[in-house]
Parts: sequence; C-alpha cells; structure tokens
Amino acid sequence: MTTRVLVPMDDSELAENALRYALETHGDAEITVMHVVGGPSSMFGEATTLALEDDIEAAAEEQASEVLDRARDIAAEYDRDIDTIIEMGRPARAIVERAETFDTVVVGSHGSSFADRLFVGDVAQTVFRRCPVPVTVVR
Repeated sequence: MTTRVLVPMDDSELAENALRYALETHGDAEITVMHVVGGPSSMFGEATTLALEDDIEAAAEEQASEVLDRARDIAAEYDRDIDTIIEMGRPARAIVERAETFDTVVVGSHGSSFADRLFVGDVAQTVFRRCPVPVTVVR
C-alpha cells in the first residue's frame, strides 16, 4: 500500500498534471510536493540570482512560493492537504536523494523551461533510471 507520495513540481502544466494524477490515484496517501531551486552558482540562470542574495534560503523560498501556492490550490480542488519541501541544487539529484523516504514518485514528463524543451524529459528520465522507489511519469 502506498502511504507516502513525492511529487516534484516546477511551473509547468505537466507538473500540475502529475500532482492531479497523484491526488486522484493515491487518495489516502500523504502527498508531498517538492520544488527544487537551482543551487548557488554563477554558471546557470536561477542560481545566479540566489548566489547574489544575502539570505539564500529566504530567496529560494520566495522563488518557490508561486509553484507551491499553485500546488496547494490544486490540492484544495480535491479537498486535500499537502506537505511541501523546497530543495536547492540539481533537480534530478535532489529528487532521487529525497525519494528514499517515500513509497513512490509521480513526476511530469518534462518541465516548462527552454532547457527542458531542448532536453525533453532529462530530469524525468534521470529520476526514472536512478530512483530507489517506483516512479510514475505523467504527461
């Protein structure tokens, strides 16, 4: 029986589909939505902003707030509560590491960023290959 489900989310429609799938399919399970914010580095987009912040954790929470608020709104449509987690770093790695404490992971097939469209499904594919628990990929 599945009691704990991890749903990684970005701001994509496919991530929202994954959350809806998890809420519909795992009605009695505890659902945790995780948003990964790029770790501090001057080498890539979102992380550059974080690297310049005095309080990196507060900046990460601010960047994640829109996604997590949307996740809570979706859960409310199902009359459900969800837990939320914010991680920093590379999304696939953070998801795989966190997944050990869950029964399953439900992930969207790809995200909404330009890089995700170029490398369709890179995070989902990596999670699927390396995850220690079952993974459902939702379109």
